[in-house]
Amino acid sequence: MARKAGQLISRGSRTWLVRVSLGRDPETGTRKYHNKTVRGSFREAQTYLSGKLQEREIGRLPRAAAISLNQYLDQWLTTAAKPRLRQKSYTDYEALLRLHIRPVLGTRPLGAIVQFDIQSIYARMFERGLSARTIECTNAVLQSAFRQAVRWKMLVEDPCVGVDLPRVKRREMEALSVEECRRFLAAARETEWFAMYALALTTGMRPSEYLALKWSDIDWQRGAASVCRTIQHSKAGWVFDDTKRKRSRRVVKLQDFVLKALACLRNPQLPATDTACQVEHDLIFRSNTGSPLRQRNVKREFRRLLEAAGIRPIRLYDPVHGAQRRDDLLPTAAATLVNHRRVFDRYVKLPAPSYTLFQLLI
Repeated sequence: MARKAGQLISRGSRTWLVRVSLGRDPETGTRKYHNKTVRGSFREAQTYLSGKLQEREIGRLPRAAAISLNQYLDQWLTTAAKPRLRQKSYTDYEALLRLHIRPVLGTRPLGAIVQFDIQSIYARMFERGLSARTIECTNAVLQSAFRQAVRWKMLVEDPCVGVDLPRVKRREMEALSVEECRRFLAAARETEWFAMYALALTTGMRPSEYLALKWSDIDWQRGAASVCRTIQHSKAGWVFDDTKRKRSRRVVKLQDFVLKALACLRNPQLPATDTACQVEHDLIFRSNTGSPLRQRNVKREFRRLLEAAGIRPIRLYDPVHGAQRRDDLLPTAAATLVNHRRVFDRYVKLPAPSYTLFQLLI
């Protein structure tokens, strides 16, 4: 027989104990109750009980009100977020909550958080100079957590609904021109980074994709590379994962000069000394110790070569879009080549050049 959501227990003349069930504690499994002694008539006690039951149903007094937001987020990250997220996404989720949400609302009861509390956090983040994009990402993570609480019947509604976000200014991608690509590769030609950056500039692979390439992924006869995994570094070590999207698994055509540069890397093969990477010793791009390259090191060298070539600073990810803009393929074909979801919308108005980057670089 199901327990009653609320009870009125007589404790004497005109004295009543109002008890509202809050469910079970997720950690100990014990039942939790909201208890209140009301002095007055039975009708007054009944009115108080009805009000508390209504508060519980709209989320202000939920069944899980006994746990704090910190406790709930720990549970949500472990049981709901981590199994479905890539390692990097999980790290980003945890960091956004730790930096912006937990310090302010972490000790508050889960059911006591309302829209105004969340709106105030975003207002303070904006005043501190944080970008609208950071606020948008923080809200997306927090909203995902609250939506799960609704599905778990711990909240009746999501308190993120109705919160206003600042307008996000979309940043235009800064692709390198053909002349800038030529100067950049000329600066990189005498370094050990030439093959990697040549491949990045001409294929549009993401950094996590070309850093995860193995020699077995190269088809020398067809002159192509198979993109089928990514690599990220976390607190637990190196993590090899699937591509960002299912359709990101693809075969990319390699130019002749890229194949020649890769062939020069095949002879000096170092054994992997990192115990976490010994299984992945077939990686193409590795450090002097044989371990995978960290993106921060690749980014640092990328900036140094840009400066040496006299080119303005751009992000390491921008060559992905540069490959889309420089190729003389139609936008839809370019989207198939590099698998970027918004390439058609962003570049469909650009005129197709009468030459290709690759003809100028060879």
